[in-house]
Amino acid sequence: MLPEIEEPPSLKIFLNNISSENIDIHSNDLSDFLINDKSLFFLKNFFPSAKIEDWNNWRWQIKNSITNLIDLGKFLKLSDKELGVINNNFNNNILPVRITPYYASLLDANDTQQPLRKTVIPTTDEFLLNEGEVSDPLSEYHDSPTIFNNLIHRYPDRVLFLATGFCSTYCRYCTRSHIVAKQRCHIGIKAWEQALDYIRSHNKIRDVLISGGDPLTMPCTHIEYLLSSLKKIEHVEIIRIGTKVPVVLPQRITKKLLTILKKYHPLFISIHFSHPDEITPEVKDVCIKLANAGIPLGSQTVLLKDINDNEDVIKKLVHSLLKIRVKPYYLYQCDPIPGSAHFKTPVQKGLDIIHSLRGHTSGYAIPHYVIDAPGGGGKIPLLPDYYQGHQNNSIILKNYENKLFEYPDVRQVDC
Repeated sequence: MLPEIEEPPSLKIFLNNISSENIDIHSNDLSDFLINDKSLFFLKNFFPSAKIEDWNNWRWQIKNSITNLIDLGKFLKLSDKELGVINNNFNNNILPVRITPYYASLLDANDTQQPLRKTVIPTTDEFLLNEGEVSDPLSEYHDSPTIFNNLIHRYPDRVLFLATGFCSTYCRYCTRSHIVAKQRCHIGIKAWEQALDYIRSHNKIRDVLISGGDPLTMPCTHIEYLLSSLKKIEHVEIIRIGTKVPVVLPQRITKKLLTILKKYHPLFISIHFSHPDEITPEVKDVCIKLANAGIPLGSQTVLLKDINDNEDVIKKLVHSLLKIRVKPYYLYQCDPIPGSAHFKTPVQKGLDIIHSLRGHTSGYAIPHYVIDAPGGGGKIPLLPDYYQGHQNNSIILKNYENKLFEYPDVRQVDC
């Protein structure tokens, strides 16, 4: 039998806060959500006592999330590698399992190679450690000026605010699995004050990215407190939120939440998408609602072996995103966290995908391909070799068809 994973006390308190938050939303807020055929089938078969109103309640989704492989085995045929996690004494040393019922309803019961399934179900590959893999590959703790390590100040004019260590669904390749697995990110208003004071006292900070964990899993009172506190700081010009909630917990995008978010423009939201199969009617609906609230939306995608490392898959994803008003923003090379080798692709694969898009689709559809450099080097963009060097007084350019062209350059005059 699979050993139970002991939830950290901070997580238990956090989940209690979510469950007990006053439900002062509009009476029709839950009925406004769509429900696709797969999800409806899943609800009726695996939660027969629940109503559609329950399914559409984000608190119910979190409370009823699947958190162990035994429960997963009730509706999925587990592979040998998935079952092997049990035999290897799955414990607190790797990222726990957490999948919302909604996202679980999208998983194929029999296809162990389904892309969505690979992103959220652990396998024995996670026990294999390879050279260069470390728990904090981006050295974020090194750039944290606060005792709680919930603020990262790496770039001169912007900071990363880790508001929570909780996610409603755990991605197996998560860069911050060391935070999520152990709940090392302190949750709550008191833990935020030192970070807020730091931002107040550093007037070069003009841009704050709120992330975690997933900040949109927090109660509305917490979200509004943080947004309003940042908005009051005169030198903070823009606020960004990084989240996967619209993809794995679309029921969270309630009227109440939209009303709060609309108050704090300019506000930007970056949404983590992995595969076009994630773009369900529910996801389309909430992304359009967010866009209609005046919030510019961007996507962030991690390049993952045998999941989305395919030119056709990425092209379908970026085209589908634009249709729901989400601008493809970043395509990330997978970060070297422990046990991530089975997700990694050669860097050339990412370059080939970008080359396959350039010239064959609109510029709006082409994300920046970046590596977040290990050791704290920051995001470094990579491009195919379009610039081929100088010849005489011209530069040589290669276009998307691999044809060469000359552009007359301007001589630099030394003063």
